[in-house]
Amino acid sequence: MHATISLYKDNLHLWQSNQIIQTQIKAPSNLVTSLTVPVIADMTFFSKTFLCFLVLSILALGANAQLTSTFYATTCPNLQTIVRSAMSQAVNKEARMGASILRLFFHDCFVNGCDGSILLDDTSTFTGEKSAGPNANSARGFDVIDTIKSQVEASCKGTVSCADILALAARDGVNLLGGPTWTVLLGRRDAKTASQSAANSNLPGPGSSLQTLISMFSNKGLNAKDMTALSGAHTIGQARCTTFRSHIYSDTNINSTFAALRKQTCPQSGGDNNLAPIDVQTPTRFDNAYYQNLVSQRGLFHSDQELFNGGSQDSLVRTYSTSASTFSSDFVNAMIKMGNISPLTGTSGEIRLNCRKTN
Repeated sequence: MHATISLYKDNLHLWQSNQIIQTQIKAPSNLVTSLTVPVIADMTFFSKTFLCFLVLSILALGANAQLTSTFYATTCPNLQTIVRSAMSQAVNKEARMGASILRLFFHDCFVNGCDGSILLDDTSTFTGEKSAGPNANSARGFDVIDTIKSQVEASCKGTVSCADILALAARDGVNLLGGPTWTVLLGRRDAKTASQSAANSNLPGPGSSLQTLISMFSNKGLNAKDMTALSGAHTIGQARCTTFRSHIYSDTNINSTFAALRKQTCPQSGGDNNLAPIDVQTPTRFDNAYYQNLVSQRGLFHSDQELFNGGSQDSLVRTYSTSASTFSSDFVNAMIKMGNISPLTGTSGEIRLNCRKTN
């Protein structure tokens, strides 16, 4: 939608007679009708100050079409309370769910932007992201998002996107497990399609090298520091044997005692879905222990240990391992940046009524 402002100016000395200036302004996505506003600038009735104020006000209205922390302040004022309450129940029931929702958000943003596409079930017209290699048999928490969505719909029907609900839920999951909180920018809209192939090609795997990690994050506008900070999400959650088997049996840059511990529940063959905590110290608390693990060569994934293996991120890993506050600050900044990856705004996409399917 666009609002067209036409300023008709009279024949005062400052303007030529009937001069017209038209300004195209992108209206916010929740503006319900298009506007054509004629503003007659007859200076015998309207002051120049009033005209300037009016134009600047509508320009500010257009600017809000981008992500903003107050996007639902009037249309769904209870949104954040609803999300927080539902996430609190989910995490209290299963602490791992905080990590699962955080991972959903990461996997959503890295595939065509933060647009809720990971939440879509397959249809006759597309094969979605749920069955892609990085998500099959591991992406979880969809039922929690469904629960939150239904509660939000009951309060503010057809108003809040699934993409924004996921962004808020990820933040709350981190905070409920002892991690930081931050202001989530809102105003994303939901994708109408999803891509299995895009998920397979855009998500880094547990066997990735440091250079691959840096490159894949760079492709999304995230630098090496962001990548190392976001990897700290592995301070919570669990992983399947199949994702770390090669690291504990084949790599040499791993603490032998730690490798032996993991081998107890992850045999060389079979047991692919056996779980192990990613952070051996505090698997259900969001802290900086993950980096301490890397310094002592107790990273669970090959890709984890790549961050501390004689490469460019060694120094930053050491810093995070001794300074929880530095890690927390950098993690928050990186999460906000990641949440800004190619969001759908304005009239793009839609506001799904059911996060699993398009309207």
